[in-house]
Amino acid sequence: MKDLRHTRRQFMATTGAVGIAAPIATAFGMQLAAFNSAASQSAGGYKALVCIFQLGGNDSNNTVLASDTDSWNRYWAARNTGADPIALMPVGTATAAVGSVSPVTGRTVAARTPEAWGGILPFTPKTAQAIPAGTNATTRTFGFHPMLAPLLPIYTAGRLAVIANVGSLVEPVTKAQFQARAKKLPANLFSHNDQQAVWQAGLTEGVRTGWGGQFGDLMASGNGANSLYTAMSTAGNTVFLSGRTIVQYQVATGATPAVAVNAVGGTTLFGSNQGPAKMREIIRDTGFVANMGSDHATIVGRSLDASVTLNSAATGALVTAIPPPPIYRNPITNNVETNSLSVQLQTVARMIAAAPALGLRRQVFFVAIGGHDSHDFQNTAQPDNLSKLANAMATFDATLANIGGVDMRSSVTTFTASDFSRTFNTNGDGTDHAWGGHHLVMGGAVNGGDMYGQFPTVGSDLGTFRNPDQSGNTHIPTTSVDQYAATLGSWFGVSNTDLAVIFPNLKNFARPNLGFMA
Repeated sequence: MKDLRHTRRQFMATTGAVGIAAPIATAFGMQLAAFNSAASQSAGGYKALVCIFQLGGNDSNNTVLASDTDSWNRYWAARNTGADPIALMPVGTATAAVGSVSPVTGRTVAARTPEAWGGILPFTPKTAQAIPAGTNATTRTFGFHPMLAPLLPIYTAGRLAVIANVGSLVEPVTKAQFQARAKKLPANLFSHNDQQAVWQAGLTEGVRTGWGGQFGDLMASGNGANSLYTAMSTAGNTVFLSGRTIVQYQVATGATPAVAVNAVGGTTLFGSNQGPAKMREIIRDTGFVANMGSDHATIVGRSLDASVTLNSAATGALVTAIPPPPIYRNPITNNVETNSLSVQLQTVARMIAAAPALGLRRQVFFVAIGGHDSHDFQNTAQPDNLSKLANAMATFDATLANIGGVDMRSSVTTFTASDFSRTFNTNGDGTDHAWGGHHLVMGGAVNGGDMYGQFPTVGSDLGTFRNPDQSGNTHIPTTSVDQYAATLGSWFGVSNTDLAVIFPNLKNFARPNLGFMA
């Protein structure tokens, strides 16, 4: 019987139940006083966190690059090789016509090769980066992938920041300590499923609660009767939004209504105008002998009610005024395609526009884009993926600038995450699983136009050169996911006490708040 009761409690908690008979006997549960403090913090106005997860492991070595001469020469040596070289063109290189011979590489240019895209886009952080050991430069300079051009004005305007060399860490670790296994390391490094779980929830696959969901647990009381809309996903079920009490709510993308409830939400069923009402009556019937049957009816009934509330809010003038995403062209094929990420972010914008009608003060969103596992054909896949990312984020930024005449950009912080980065060396036409990588944070509350964390020395061990920041062609992270997430959580209103519970490894790092949020 004990096992059955436990199963029922889990079922109710993970499928939308409001009340659970037994208290949560965890350290986190002991911090429930924070619910009251979170509610008072919420009174300061609306805030939203939006996680963009780049599924598959984005090659951040070609997303944000060090362009000083020493760094660039090592980058070029490692990546301008193989059957289909993936090295980007240096700053100032003009785009080369398809079919011409590149003056930089001497190769015939195809649409899917870096020669056709022009040089990387230079940017200068407000704060000069320290020159790490092994880098022979007086000043560190940087550039974005050319497909990130729509984000450059946002960076220059101070609403976009780069967070360097982030990865899953239990505690700080050096190259020597990593190679000697002298420090505790995250389990199952380089595994897609496990590292996605570590990024989203702090533990490997099988973990049940994510840090986005736990942020939602603390903030839900500030959302009143509509706390069900605290954690919302446009990319299906995700551990990132799974809380201990809060339940993630999934919405359709680019659709009206936001939540489609077939049959029972219509006016007829099998030709009968009484059919939908009868179906609702059957579904809501809680008169079952078995607890699971009653629980299921309660939960489904609650979901039906929630969908009606959300769809009603989604028909408001502020929501319907949100324009659809602009037409997107694949930069490699020039074909018109659906930018699924832009569709998702515009759906998030609609939910943000609906927040006042729902009385919401805090929300956490999850959107995702796949296709980043670039073992092969990276010159075809990554430019399109980064172009979609840049166009989607820039459109989202522009949309948030005017929602019903209100600039919401300071209230919404959008950040990227991914399984891991890729190897610094090419495997011939792609890259393999690695570790530390670079990420982007966007919003009006971001201390943008800057880079946070230490950008590593780049280059693979060759001859007498030994890279102190790289082992086996992978960068060892110097900033932990916990620090990255805790900085976002602090801005969101999560107390330091609760951050220490959600991120138990945070105490191992000297600087829990990276300072990229105002």
